[in-house]
Order: sequence, then structure tokens, then C-alpha cells
Amino acid sequence: MQLTAHDDISDYLIAPDPGRAGLTRAVEGFDHTGAPVITNVVEERPLTIFLNAQEIVTAMTIGDYPDYLALGFLRNQGMLRDSDEITGVDYDEELETVIVRTARKTDYEDKMRKKTRTSGCAVGTVFGDMMEGLEGVRLPATPVRTSWLYALSSKINRTPSLYLEAGAIHGTVLCQGDRPLVYMEDVGRHNAVDKIAGWMLRSGTGPEDKILYTTGRLTSEMVIKTAMMGIPVLASRSGFTAWGVEIAQQVGLTLIGRMRGQRFVCLAGEDRLLRDADPASVAEEPRRAGRKGAV
Repeated sequence: MQLTAHDDISDYLIAPDPGRAGLTRAVEGFDHTGAPVITNVVEERPLTIFLNAQEIVTAMTIGDYPDYLALGFLRNQGMLRDSDEITGVDYDEELETVIVRTARKTDYEDKMRKKTRTSGCAVGTVFGDMMEGLEGVRLPATPVRTSWLYALSSKINRTPSLYLEAGAIHGTVLCQGDRPLVYMEDVGRHNAVDKIAGWMLRSGTGPEDKILYTTGRLTSEMVIKTAMMGIPVLASRSGFTAWGVEIAQQVGLTLIGRMRGQRFVCLAGEDRLLRDADPASVAEEPRRAGRKGAV
């Protein structure tokens, strides 16, 4: 799958495509007054991921970028190693399956016996010990300017997206400095993160100077995935969980939440922040207009 450039969103390497066929469906209903309405709703479908001959998981997803989702999921689960040679990624749309093939023989039967259902929307799944692999994580002490955070928040929140089109979706954006690079959406924020991890793996993009922005809660799962990807900064419009904060402090991740207008809260890694923007110079965030097709 090739990278896509959007002429109308020139900063992005990949941006949401809310008009893409198959992502939404128009459904007839009635509003609070009893008047008939037509509302766009998000389509979700199963995607079964195989690693070589072994079936790993079936994820509910919106169906775009299945190769990135499969690669990122396996990478974030520790089932793909940095040293692995990926010999093929085969997607069968009719069978709704992705098979990732490696030169190394793999067998994760024991790991898959231990499964944790996470707090992620659409029910995230983690195989094995959730903290496995974090012991050796050392995130780079890359500084992050508050002017970047304000610019990213403003740009991302104005970007045409499936969320604005239909709602019921989460977005995650890979950023560098004040530039958003790759914006992925899915019914679960964990899927959106995995798509970004898969894109980074496929494109050979390094994590050292990146920021991950998400529209969802800053939970333990989100913090673990970000740390495993080697990204030093995680930011969100939403709030935190206590375990997510604790893990971020443990691995040295800068964790920023409740980003709205000129306000944000940093609960871990504050030493990376360079406060080069006067919050008073940042406009308060206006109330979001109703989504297209929403009732």
C-alpha cells in the first residue's frame, strides 16, 4: 500500500479520507421530534491477523490500511522483532484476513494463552504480560516545545476526518515538531496506534523526535504501546488513568492530557517541555460545531 499525499492537507503524508467508499453508511432514523433523518454511521468489520501459519487475533476495524494494522499489532505485541525479515504481507479482502510472513519461524501458542482485555474502545487485547519488554525501554530525552503542542492541537482539530463526518471513531496522529505526519482513525484507539506503528515499520521511520497525539484516554495500554514504539511524547485532548501515569513516569514518557485551547496538563516527563509560547497568546478553543449528519 502506497503512501498517499492529500493536496488539500499538504502537511500530511497520510490524512483521513472521510469520503472513502465503505467507511460509512447512510442510515435512516428519527430525531428527537420524530422527524425522519439520514445519518452517516461508521462501518466496522472483522479482520483476522495471521503470523505465518498461526492465527493470532480477529480485530474489529473500519477496514482501511489492513497491512499497517497487522504489522503494527504484531510489532506492539512483541511478536515481530526488530531483526525480523518480513517476506510478505498478504491481504485477502474477501476472506477479511491479513497474513504477515517472516523468514523466522514463529510460534506464540504459549504467549497467547495469557490474554488481557484492555480498556480500549472496541475492546483492546494484549497477549502475555502487559509490562513485558518495558524493562529495557529507554526513551530519548527529546525536548518538546509548547508552541508545537498548540500548533498541532489547532491543526489536527481542524483536519477533515471521519470523526467529524460520522463520530464513533478515534484518531491518532504521528507528529514531528509542529507538523502532523500520519493521521489514522479506527473504532478503537489501539487500532489507530497500531496502524501508525505498522506505517513506521514499513517506511523505516524512526521514533526519536516524534510526538504521538490521540483523541482518546491516556490509559496504560496507550502508554505501553507508545513506549514500545520508542516515541518519547504522548498527548491527548482527553484525560488520564492512574496506571497510565505511573507507567509513563516509570519509562520516562512525557504524558500530556486535557489539551484544549491554551490549556493542558502534564503528569509525567515535564522536564522535556520547553515553554516557548505564552498561553495567553493562544486562542481559546471554540465550541465544536455539530458533526455532519449528526442528530
